[in-house]
Amino acid sequence: MPNDRQHHNVTLAVLVTAGTAYSLMQSLVIPALPDIRDSLGASEGALSWMLTAFLLSASVATPILGRLGDMYGKKRLLMITLCVVAVGTLLGALSSSTEMMIAGRVVQGVGGGIFPLAFAIIRDEFPPRRVSHGIGLMSSLLGVGGGLGVVLAGPIVDNLSYHWLFWLPLVATLVALVATHVLVPESPIRAPGRVNLTAAALLSLGLVIVLLVITWATDWGWGSPRTLGGLAAGLAVLVGWVAVEMRSREPLVDMRMMRIRGVWSTNLVAFFVGAGMYSAFILLPRFVQEPESTGYGFGASVLAAGVFLLPATFMQVLLGQFAGAIERRVGSKLPLLVGGTVGAAAFLLLVVAHSSPWEVYVASALLGIGIGLTFAALPNLIVEYVRQDQTGVATGMNTVMRTIGGAVGVQLSATLLLTDVGAGGSPASSGYGLAFGMSALAFVASVAVAPLIPRRRSRESCVDGARIGVSRVTT
Repeated sequence: MPNDRQHHNVTLAVLVTAGTAYSLMQSLVIPALPDIRDSLGASEGALSWMLTAFLLSASVATPILGRLGDMYGKKRLLMITLCVVAVGTLLGALSSSTEMMIAGRVVQGVGGGIFPLAFAIIRDEFPPRRVSHGIGLMSSLLGVGGGLGVVLAGPIVDNLSYHWLFWLPLVATLVALVATHVLVPESPIRAPGRVNLTAAALLSLGLVIVLLVITWATDWGWGSPRTLGGLAAGLAVLVGWVAVEMRSREPLVDMRMMRIRGVWSTNLVAFFVGAGMYSAFILLPRFVQEPESTGYGFGASVLAAGVFLLPATFMQVLLGQFAGAIERRVGSKLPLLVGGTVGAAAFLLLVVAHSSPWEVYVASALLGIGIGLTFAALPNLIVEYVRQDQTGVATGMNTVMRTIGGAVGVQLSATLLLTDVGAGGSPASSGYGLAFGMSALAFVASVAVAPLIPRRRSRESCVDGARIGVSRVTT
């Protein structure tokens, strides 16, 4: 590596700053939605769009930005992404209307591309023995930020205003942008080609239709003609996207790569892990905030509800530090299996024991272990089976699978909570039991699918395979 390139730990610090800023944006607004509703006079439908708009934008942007980074330079695309995120965050901070807030959330969601770009930079710039550590730590931020956002939202809104839910991430985003320009080197590894606009349009349209239908399924009913018809339409568009990609000389997403057993099986695991994890960030705070009159809730404030997620956040941060050492010693498949098992155990504990705060704290800590292990393992497994010039798009698609799984999990949880609603409008305890059970099944499914992932390849074969088809250009 040339002497003028920064030490990899400096690069990692910059990437962690960017990843943390984005991951906080996922969940910071969730506990503050009632305050935002009152301040903006927003309807319940508009509130849901503040979450849905972010999700849709992130799902579409993540794989496309990963591919563009592989083609035109990861640093360049990371800086462009951070600029776009800064604009969206500024819109949110200045918002005085529901429409402006939703527009800001749409633009913010483009930040989903930060993670595949960061994974690709780490793979290109880090010494081989440090790659798994860097990728594992970055990946854990997706879960850490989700939990930490819920924790921080309470004191920010109580002592400042909802506008600061955007001002603070904006500062972190701008710091990351400047630091990326100054400190992060541009990789010489590229995948020459051009943007397949037809494929990009079909992928975007298919993902938007599927995710919108999933979002509305709770209101429409999962078996309603609108839900089934909408899902069929979205899947038909995605089938058309696959057909276009297979005929293209320069595909947006190489279907030969997606057919690799280590890739599709890991993506399937990511879907189930996402369903379990994202459900937790909705279910746990809502459960402990239910009034004591329900017979099961703790009547916790927004701030106190966030504290229940601190054990999960702490365990994810801790395990992120050891991701590289674990991967070098046992590979990534075993931690994935262990993480899925512990995640399932966390939700099963909540099914049978949730009457005391300490039981929820224990479940939260177990959940942090499960998410920490699985999130660190998933991108490392993807990296193991794709060429180096495909890292961005491959890890981007894996992130999208987690997002889609999360959307399904959250909406299924909402449906189960509504199966039995009491006179006060709160779900019955049995509804939470079903929702916790569904989340446990999602992690169980991830453990059932994980054995399909092939055995770990030797590092020599991975390095040789990564060099095939890689084009180096002068930067």
